[in-house]
Amino acid sequence: MSDEVIELAVDAGATIGESPTWSASEAALYWIDVKKPALYRYHPESGAQRAWPLPSDIGAFVLDDDLSGAVVALRTGVFALDFASGRLTLLAPPPFDPALHRFNEGACDVTGRFWVGVMFDPLQPGVCVPIAASLHSFTRAGGLKPEPDAAELHNGMAWSADSRQFLLSHSQAGVIWSFDFEPESGRLSHRRTFAAIPKGDGLPDGAAVDTDGGYWCALHGAGRLRRFNKDGSIDCDIVLPVSQPTMCAFAGPKLDTLYVTSAADKLSDAQRRAEPHAGGLLRLRPSRTGVPRRCTLASA
Repeated sequence: MSDEVIELAVDAGATIGESPTWSASEAALYWIDVKKPALYRYHPESGAQRAWPLPSDIGAFVLDDDLSGAVVALRTGVFALDFASGRLTLLAPPPFDPALHRFNEGACDVTGRFWVGVMFDPLQPGVCVPIAASLHSFTRAGGLKPEPDAAELHNGMAWSADSRQFLLSHSQAGVIWSFDFEPESGRLSHRRTFAAIPKGDGLPDGAAVDTDGGYWCALHGAGRLRRFNKDGSIDCDIVLPVSQPTMCAFAGPKLDTLYVTSAADKLSDAQRRAEPHAGGLLRLRPSRTGVPRRCTLASA
């Protein structure tokens, strides 16, 4: 175990806080609430925050290259969101039945290609056996494209510093996969197991990579961050004051601050009393720095 000072950066009260994303040029952290759907922009220096409410569950987003808006992956499709007006414009319909699935987690690769996963999350619980759905990528030129991977729940997207390795979790299966990745074409190949998470250790959720090749993974349900070495072995766990961390991201001018989103979803009243920071945006300063991650979609 590793003892770190954990701060509550924003008492957000999110149902499912997700996808912290650092925008270096704005010195701002973007994040979402999946189930009280909104995209947020938080400025750590001033504490100011702005919200863009959305009409259906949001699973992921990527910023426009001029920062005038974002592309948001909603249960009802992929949309362009204009920050000034809040207007949404449909770019692609959902590639699944939105009564059964929604988008879940996304990330932008070094070329500006937007990768977005899925989650089996029926609007009417208990309607059928869980169904896997495809990972997708999105570009303005090519639209939404299925990729050669399917899961009930995608998470944990991250790239190595040279962008030649892509990491991806199948959360329900408790497996973190490693792929060879070709940045120019976006081709995935040679899938192999990076790490397996025992059931008692929670579900592997969102992740980030540091400059030493370490992979930081939020263990949803276990209340901790786990750092894996580049070979997939466990380095350390950091215990958090919330049981449902969802994703972490390096931020700040030196990328030496780690922000962690969390969820209060499905917690009992007693659990909520025991976890007053559940749904909050947490902050810590580990002795590592992060690999810069592109946050903007390629313009063409």
